[in-house]
Amino acid sequence: MDKIRVTQVRSIIGRPKVQKLTMLALGLKKMHRSVEHNATPQILGMINKVKHLVKVENV
Repeated sequence: MDKIRVTQVRSIIGRPKVQKLTMLALGLKKMHRSVEHNATPQILGMINKVKHLVKVENV
């Protein structure tokens, strides 16, 4: 399975609660922090919901 690195590039302050919870579920709590995930359909769907707040790279 492919690995992807997700980095938070924009703040979650003032965002809807659903987007805040999605970011926390991805493991992103602070700006410019990165996490690695397997590229499963569930993770890709979560990333799609907050794509304006994150940067995604293939690892």
